Amino acid sequence: MMVINPHPFPNRIRFSLPLLNRSITTRGGGGGKSSCSAFNCRSVSSLISFTWDDVVQASQPDYAPNDSSDLSGFFENIKYCNRGSSEIKSEFIPLVIEDQIVGYIHNGFFDDYLRRFKDVFVFVPSDSRFGTNVTLNKTLSTPEERTRVVGRVIKSLAEEEKELIPGIRNELYPVKPSFGSPPYFSLERAAAPYFGIKAYGVQMNGFVERDGKKFLWIGKRSPMKQTFPGMLDNLVAGGLPHGMSCDANLIKECEEEAGIPLSLSNQAMSVGAVSYVDVDGYRYKRDVLFCYDLELPGDFIPKNQDGEVESFKLIPVENVANVIRRTCFFKPNCSLVILDFLFRHGYIRPECLGYLDLLQSLRSADFS
Repeated sequence: MMVINPHPFPNRIRFSLPLLNRSITTRGGGGGKSSCSAFNCRSVSSLISFTWDDVVQASQPDYAPNDSSDLSGFFENIKYCNRGSSEIKSEFIPLVIEDQIVGYIHNGFFDDYLRRFKDVFVFVPSDSRFGTNVTLNKTLSTPEERTRVVGRVIKSLAEEEKELIPGIRNELYPVKPSFGSPPYFSLERAAAPYFGIKAYGVQMNGFVERDGKKFLWIGKRSPMKQTFPGMLDNLVAGGLPHGMSCDANLIKECEEEAGIPLSLSNQAMSVGAVSYVDVDGYRYKRDVLFCYDLELPGDFIPKNQDGEVESFKLIPVENVANVIRRTCFFKPNCSLVILDFLFRHGYIRPECLGYLDLLQSLRSADFS
């Protein structure tokens, strides 16, 4: 097993693999430009092209022999998932339903797109409890009415401007102040970040142990995926839709994404959660990912069933850590789930400089 030992953070090492240090300028949702280099190239994931050979090359222990004790690449991954300064966050105002904050909406998004739907959205200039906020028209008094009417708004906006809310999936997320609360209404998954609602998902590390050494099954997303096409992913992952439990969702995703039968998927262990807040343009992502581990038989070969995964590869855990540390090949939030695995399985040790800061940063957002 690779053990990360204490070591001062060295300067970042330069690599020759595609896009590891390439600077790109791109437009984020809701306008505005951002400069992307190294890990930030994830926001232009549609431009990323790499092969498994590139992944294997970057993963080798001798590819950058002086960085095995360097946590700075891990910190960069976490930092990317938690973009948005307090100044930027101040551009968002609370979405309040039944005297509870359930989300955050950018001032510009409201002014440019929502304000004209006066029979749906109500702008409250100020009140004693929440200050300036947005709420729904009081005539929309039931979750079903709110879901239907807000859904019409989302459909109208998506048809009006194709790039405004990309990736419409006709999958609903519950809108509620905390995980255990009943939903006030449900919202199209692709629109969730534009309303800043809390979103939950399940992600599973599938691993194999051979001769005392652990390997992780890693997926490469289909190039046709609307989000992060062609990037690396956990073996199984999925958002938690309205009305489904975490365990039921994991079992469903196991079958769809990797062809894992119920006899195996029901052995997956719930091992905690990670959280992050990512603010980019008009999007305010407040996500909690419930983490699972599943030890798979040595002869199991994952087979994608839903067309969302291009291929899989079994990679030693320490090599996966190298890919996360050195490249921008992973879908951003997958790195957090794998980092959590590295902590729990002893690949990152307490003696390492920055250990507690890194551990805490995996749960930097509200867990309610």
